[in-house]
Amino acid sequence: MTAPVDPAEGAVVVPPNDEAAVGILTRFVDEHGPSTATVDHLGRSGARIVVMAADGRYGDAVVSSLPVAQEICRRAAVPLGDWDRARTSRITPTPADWKRMAGSGR
Repeated sequence: MTAPVDPAEGAVVVPPNDEAAVGILTRFVDEHGPSTATVDHLGRSGARIVVMAADGRYGDAVVSSLPVAQEICRRAAVPLGDWDRARTSRITPTPADWKRMAGSGR
C-alpha cells in the first residue's frame, strides 16, 4: 500500500486512522524526553514505529505504510535512526512489558 501524496504540497497524506500516532509519539517525547524512532516494514500490515527515549523507555505504533510512518515521525519531531547496538542495549522493559511478552502461559 502506498501513501497518497498531496500534489499541492508534495507531502505524504496521513490517513485519518493513522493521525492518532502523531499524538502518541508527541506525548511519549513529552513524558520521556528526547527520543529516536525506528521504522520497520510489516508487509501488507503497514509499518511499525518504535520510539525509544534516552532513559530506556520505549513505545510503538503501527500505521498503514512506511511513508506514513516517516511523515508521522516528521510531524512529531522525532528523528529516525536504526537499530544498533547502543540503542538496543538501552531498552529497559518494565515488569508489565515482561508479563505481556511472556504471553498467556498456555
